Amino acid sequence: MKILIVNGPNLNLLGTREPEIYGSLTLDKIEQELLEYASKLNVELKFFQSNIEGEIVDAIQKAKYEWDCNAILINPAAYTHTSVAIRDAISAVSLPAVEIHISNIHKREEFRKHSFIAPVCIGQIAGFGLDSYKLGLNALVDNINNKPA
Repeated sequence: MKILIVNGPNLNLLGTREPEIYGSLTLDKIEQELLEYASKLNVELKFFQSNIEGEIVDAIQKAKYEWDCNAILINPAAYTHTSVAIRDAISAVSLPAVEIHISNIHKREEFRKHSFIAPVCIGQIAGFGLDSYKLGLNALVDNINNKPA
């Protein structure tokens, strides 16, 4: 089983960007932790991060048509609240997807409470830092393993 993990804009700045909100872990450290965790689930991970909306759309399409991924775990960051293009890409590829966020977007500014992405995902997880990614991976693995043949 292969899962694409997509990280959106400014997540490359984790560790230094607003640590009071996002914590001190860098994106590299999150990826290392997830690789260790995924090995216990017998899951292969492919990582992608971009600050550019169109590149994220391309990666979502490649997940299905080039990279043979079974699912997508996405932290769309600010594009959560603005991107119909990312929403449509997830819908178009018909792969199970989970939207995750490090912070609890529902406890923050009003504009962060709306997601264009969540309605085309099997679920949304927010507010658990690194564990948001792990919970999302578990949800995807369970969803794929429990799908009727």
